[in-house]
Amino acid sequence: MLAFFGRILNNKKTKKKSVKEMKKSLIVGLGNPGIKYANTRHNIGFKILDHLAEQENLSFTTDKLGDICTYKYKGRPFVLLKPNTYMNLSGKAVRYWLEKEKIDIDNLLVVTDDLNLEFGTIRIKSKGSDGGHNGLKDIQDKLNTSKYNRFRFGISNSFSKGKQVDYVLGEWSPHEQKHLPERLDQAVKAIQSFGTTTLANTMNAFNNK
Repeated sequence: MLAFFGRILNNKKTKKKSVKEMKKSLIVGLGNPGIKYANTRHNIGFKILDHLAEQENLSFTTDKLGDICTYKYKGRPFVLLKPNTYMNLSGKAVRYWLEKEKIDIDNLLVVTDDLNLEFGTIRIKSKGSDGGHNGLKDIQDKLNTSKYNRFRFGISNSFSKGKQVDYVLGEWSPHEQKHLPERLDQAVKAIQSFGTTTLANTMNAFNNK
């Protein structure tokens, strides 16, 4: 009898482990395609995913609606997506790849810039408004919900009145360039944490740090 219950407990543990191992994450970095935008603040989503790919010796391939890369980290599968639809139409690519890869929306993480956070600050949340960000606005529209995980990377609001567009589409300052590598390393760790632990653990470990 004890052996029987022991097998049941072991089976339950195996099932839990299998469910955990099946988790696949879609990490979407927002940005605009083309060399013109490559080093702009608005393209931090692309830049973070490129940094992750460089660290892991990965390469992106162009597929439907974006550049795609897949890999495993600690046994967990990741799909990295850089939409090529331009920022304001990001939602179509996000919806397509969620459906194609059969990924639950709880395992979606959208990486974007945020004017309301100091440079390099990381803020991960499970839901929220678009905050006036056109990329997030389109994703919310195409997914028909604001309840999806987003990773906001602070670019600060150091611009004069009427210069917001020039600022977000402008290139990093020398000061920002100096500190960006360390912030990119931290951002990659946060993404990997999201795909291998819980959202709560990731938020506790990386928010505002």
